[in-house]
Amino acid sequence: MVFGWNNRGRRWRADNASRESHEGDPSGGSLEIVVPGHFMCPISLEMMKDPVTLSSGIAYDRESIERWLEDGNFTCPVTNQVLRSFDLIPNHTIWRMIQDWCTENRFSRIPTPRVPVTPCEVTEVLAGISDAAWQGDSFACLELVQRIKKWGGESERNRRCIVVNSSATSLTLAFTRFAAASSCTEKTDTELMEALMSALNWMFPLGSEARHHLGSPAALRCMVQYLKNGNLSIQRNAILVLKEVCRDSQNTLALVEVEGVHEILLQFVKHPIHPALTKASLSIMFCLIASSDKQSRRLVGLGAVVAVLESLVDTDKSQSEKALGVLDGLIGCEEGMGEAYSNALTVPLIVKKILHVSELATEYSISILLNLCRHEGNGKSAMMEALQVGAFQKLLVLLQVGCGNETREKGTELLKLMNPYRDEMECIESVDFKNLKRSF
Repeated sequence: MVFGWNNRGRRWRADNASRESHEGDPSGGSLEIVVPGHFMCPISLEMMKDPVTLSSGIAYDRESIERWLEDGNFTCPVTNQVLRSFDLIPNHTIWRMIQDWCTENRFSRIPTPRVPVTPCEVTEVLAGISDAAWQGDSFACLELVQRIKKWGGESERNRRCIVVNSSATSLTLAFTRFAAASSCTEKTDTELMEALMSALNWMFPLGSEARHHLGSPAALRCMVQYLKNGNLSIQRNAILVLKEVCRDSQNTLALVEVEGVHEILLQFVKHPIHPALTKASLSIMFCLIASSDKQSRRLVGLGAVVAVLESLVDTDKSQSEKALGVLDGLIGCEEGMGEAYSNALTVPLIVKKILHVSELATEYSISILLNLCRHEGNGKSAMMEALQVGAFQKLLVLLQVGCGNETREKGTELLKLMNPYRDEMECIESVDFKNLKRSF
């Protein structure tokens, strides 16, 4: 496979260089400098930041050739020769030439490449973390975890190397052991736990063994404690790890037993201080609701319906989907249904979300609206209000542009329920449909 050079691929705009315009240039525009071809990676067609040489003698940027080899290729991309060795030898000569060229042309010098971490180094550090955890040495463990974080921060290649060597399992086991042995309030322990959770945040999705470790009562209590009393950084790390833990239903059942978890999750929805906290809280609440009807009633009793409805006002796609999913679960119990009927925001907000956010949001909205309209006591009043805010027109458009089979069935049922009352109510156009495109 031979890569051809083109003018566009070989040009490097001097946007990041502080260069003065040439005399006589009336436009004063930015200059384009042609980068020497042997400075360019044959794969990415960009200037090499960390040039390495293969056994075929061709130089590539380390990140590009590593991706090529990880995809299962055994040949040199340029010569198509089968590689005798997969060793990547740093090409210091080309790197120094690139640095000199950047200096001459007033480009920002490329940072000195860092030597990539090796699997042996990762394995050695993980063994040290395990030993320190068994001995309860938080100082030694913190130092080693910070080394893992440092490696991970240097390059994506290092992160991949760390992840594939079962680092998440070792880190979660250490987290569980220190959580069980300490009160999670000592300064050193807090720094260690924050470092562990911060490192785990870029190892998602965690394996089943790692999630099993974090699903222990001690680990769950510790994370909830940090949600209550930690700073914003540790709260964010804790909530994201907790969200990952709740991918297992068994862990969710264990989480409901932790004192104060419902209150703190609802607090992040009622009083949003960071989008990640609010969205992750809604995701965990969704898991809690799915675990049993008892959890729905408990959250409703704490004011979850009002909080979730208010979180739907002027929010983005991701939060809307999560909030609608939670609301769909909350009104599954009679108490939640009653709270929804008593709130003036419910029907207008739900109707507004139909066809306005995403396919998933529309599915949840149709499900919520159908449940409200089916109710024996308040169903008719909900239908009347939905008609007033333009639900009938939206449902007709929904069926025309296409949707999932389940949503189509629910939408059709809603139209049948509302049709007898259309003449009694004046329908208000609530959305402009002229730019709506079919989903197929």
